[in-house]
Amino acid sequence: MNIKKAEFVISNTDPEKCPHDDRPEYAFIGRSNVGKSSLINMLTGKKGLAMTSSTPGKTQLINHFLINDEWYIVDLPGYGYAQRGKKGRNKIRTIIDAYLDEREQLTCLFVLLDCRLEPQKIDLEFIDQLGESGIPFAIIFTKSDKISQSKLSENTENYKAKLLETWEELPAVFCTSSEYKKGKEEILDYIESINQSLNE
Repeated sequence: MNIKKAEFVISNTDPEKCPHDDRPEYAFIGRSNVGKSSLINMLTGKKGLAMTSSTPGKTQLINHFLINDEWYIVDLPGYGYAQRGKKGRNKIRTIIDAYLDEREQLTCLFVLLDCRLEPQKIDLEFIDQLGESGIPFAIIFTKSDKISQSKLSENTENYKAKLLETWEELPAVFCTSSEYKKGKEEILDYIESINQSLNE
């Protein structure tokens, strides 16, 4: 798939104020500072489309980007940013849960995981919640250029093994590097295949 057009549409905290059409939505979520905005910019080929920051927890809104006038990328707030405080974290979680629970246009949620880290409790709990809610999702390991290929393979296999302790089978899994555009074609092809199946 080629992205010829990517434009910002709206930011808000209320799913009711999200775009009122039936275009499929592909949302991206992960812990703060996992590289979400950089990944979105890499996928769309637009460097400043999603705001990137060295400060974790910068995205605090539901951001919609219309792609090729056909479907949306949705940039969701990052979860689990400790320095935001309990009240702030709960507020963000309320925004996330409302979108996930109420948004019928959500076609697939991409859960971003930092490939350099051991399986994190907060991520595992979030993924389990998706399973309980029946929300379709895929997994994206980010920052694969930051570690060796052997360590990347070891870490991702460890993560899959941990997930398989509670899951019978795993969803689609991708490894990415925003800096080197790794994983771009695979993710866009995956989205395209889903879009095509929706039109059949």
